[in-house]
Amino acid sequence: MVTASQCTTETVFDYSWKQVVQAYWNRYPNPSSTHVLTEDTIEREVRDGKLYSRRLLSKTNPVPKWGKRFYNNAPVRIVEDSILDPKNKTLVTFTRNIGFKKIMKVDEIVEYSEQKDGRTLAVRRASVTSQVFGFSRAIRAFGIERFKSNCNKAAIGFNYVLRNMFPNNAASASATNGASNGNASESVSTAGTSHIQQTTLNKTETIKMAGKAGYAYLKNQAIKLAQIFSIKN
Repeated sequence: MVTASQCTTETVFDYSWKQVVQAYWNRYPNPSSTHVLTEDTIEREVRDGKLYSRRLLSKTNPVPKWGKRFYNNAPVRIVEDSILDPKNKTLVTFTRNIGFKKIMKVDEIVEYSEQKDGRTLAVRRASVTSQVFGFSRAIRAFGIERFKSNCNKAAIGFNYVLRNMFPNNAASASATNGASNGNASESVSTAGTSHIQQTTLNKTETIKMAGKAGYAYLKNQAIKLAQIFSIKN
């Protein structure tokens, strides 16, 4: 039986959903995402008023010394499927690696949705699995920590792109000021500019229930996207 570790993070961007969607397709390159080497759109179509896209990315990340026996830090191919719904103002993306899956497989779903205050909420849910006997738990723990780190970098990089695309946006000024103060308010806070709340399993019973719900959501979305695009991994 393959055991999965899950993690959920939330980020609030001080920009409208429309601005976030526009920036999403232009978020690379940016100073915080140098690990993203290439990105290519390989499929795109409109069905039932929704935009369906598939993109192929290549990324690289350094690995700890103990991980070099399994992984030589070669670029990893990532498939990203997305559904943009302009009517309900949601953008849902589903990404998974298509290489080194037995070592570490990461399935991630991100949903960008409009909030009542005009800002945009991004909810990220990830599931990490490994089939390396004897090292599965360590690899999954490493994958979760890497996911958290990358979420923080992604939020900072995304805000960088948003500020450059929409310099006159009123909310962007506060994000810029927060960054100049040398703190992480751009991507981490409890009630303000672009916060991230990170939750992992095995802390309390409530968090366990939330994690199970997040994994169910992840699995259902993956199945739907697989049906839509006839994915054959």
